[in-house]
Amino acid sequence: MTTDPVQLLIEAGAIPSNPFASNSRYRDVLFGLYRRDAADPGVAYVLRRFIAQRRDIPVAFEHIVQGGERPDLLAAQAFADAELYWRIADANAVTDPNELTDTLGRRVAIPLVAGG
Repeated sequence: MTTDPVQLLIEAGAIPSNPFASNSRYRDVLFGLYRRDAADPGVAYVLRRFIAQRRDIPVAFEHIVQGGERPDLLAAQAFADAELYWRIADANAVTDPNELTDTLGRRVAIPLVAGG
């Protein structure tokens, strides 16, 4: 049994065990623990997030980029949540979400909402 007060609060449900919001791209990513030696209590870090292949992400529709659009605005329109822009980036296999709207007339795949 642990005597760590923070861990005890997590186990009691007073502190969430996952620090990321439900709409975060890191929500279900596992944590690692880096230790320099056996006596080191360690530093937690987020493990790598693997993205599904583009062909494996179901697409709801395509959007044609128009002037003044941004990835967060596309997400707000498509998902009613601007912070889900990363889903659109994943569906289009871009690492920089701004690439999605940099080119007028670009076709941007809008993925299906999870569970929808």
